[in-house]
Amino acid sequence: MNVNQTVPGSDVDLALAKRNALILAASNAFLGAGAPIAVSLGGLAGDYMLGEDKSLATAPVTGFTLGVAVGALPAAWLMRLIGRRLGFMGGACLNGLGGAVATIALFQSSFWLFAFGLLIIGMGNSFIQQYRFAATDNAPDNFKGQAISWVLMGGVISAVIGPQLVIFTRDFFAPVMFAGAYASILGLAAIGVVILSMLRIKENTVLLEHRSETPERPLVQILLQQKFLTALACGVCSYALMSFMMTGAPLAMVGCGFSTDMAALGIQWHVLAMFAPSFFTGKLIARFGYAPIIASGLVILIACAVVAGMGIELWNFWGALVLLGVGWNFGFIGATTMVSTTYRPAEKNKVQGVHDVILFGTVAFASLMSGRVLNSFGWHAISQVLWPAALLCLLLLALQVRSDRKNREIAG
Repeated sequence: MNVNQTVPGSDVDLALAKRNALILAASNAFLGAGAPIAVSLGGLAGDYMLGEDKSLATAPVTGFTLGVAVGALPAAWLMRLIGRRLGFMGGACLNGLGGAVATIALFQSSFWLFAFGLLIIGMGNSFIQQYRFAATDNAPDNFKGQAISWVLMGGVISAVIGPQLVIFTRDFFAPVMFAGAYASILGLAAIGVVILSMLRIKENTVLLEHRSETPERPLVQILLQQKFLTALACGVCSYALMSFMMTGAPLAMVGCGFSTDMAALGIQWHVLAMFAPSFFTGKLIARFGYAPIIASGLVILIACAVVAGMGIELWNFWGALVLLGVGWNFGFIGATTMVSTTYRPAEKNKVQGVHDVILFGTVAFASLMSGRVLNSFGWHAISQVLWPAALLCLLLLALQVRSDRKNREIAG
């Protein structure tokens, strides 16, 4: 049977969905390693190139996150035009270009060119962020949560590759600090292109589905759904709080007397904690639903704030970063699964693009404010921000669950 003639939900569809999810996970393992490199060294490299005023040290990391936000809509538009496979391969090339620009900037000791290089890496990463949505394309409903989890499992490997590349390559071009680590992103991009060339998305089937279903709803109508707004709030909260604390953590650790290697290893444990739960998060969502998993993630973020506020020993930093990663995993995967239930296949590109612009625009602002808050008020002020934001999202989620229950009672 031809792939493009399969019926959605068939065994062939499930097999293809699993194959694509594994390919996207493998690509995420290598291309995703650029994110921990950018985050763990972005603030330190910025601090190294600045003078006495260090308040903008995290601006390059903000550039990375802003790039994800800026690239979200163009990435969605490009993939609608040329398809997922070619679009993702182009995103991988963009990652390599950003790595090259960042490396040149370090050789020239140009702070703003370095921030621009990380912005380009972030734009390439906006394509990587679409992996989780691509994994759900044509996948059976009961596999969508697992498909997202499978893709994010690749992050477990990237969590090892990224920080280890930092440790082994940062002095490769000594005395130019950190240049080797950013040059390694070129190699990661090349590997990603090869892996992504094997991707097989049923673009023709998607187009047929678009023509056969009811007309697309206006974008505003989709975005104003209570369920979409709740899912967006929970996803933004989980990701922005994670970025806010993670961005400031390496600078805070070095400022408290720990080495750069300890800071990089802290980020490694954090990224491992972000993606390792993906081995079972999808199954938990399939069994209990997305709402309890999102709520669990938000509670874990509050626990992260408690550990971070207890002191500035190494275990406080690493323990908080691990809890931060697990909380992000549950909150973000659950929220992404929830978002995927709010739109029809024909509406996916525009909704996914707008969703990621809002999401990563907020995350970029959070990463920028991390450096300013750390510089003005210290590490403990960063941890205290987690409390009110997480509690507000728990309230919104509770209201959504109550609304869903009422709707089921009315329908029953």
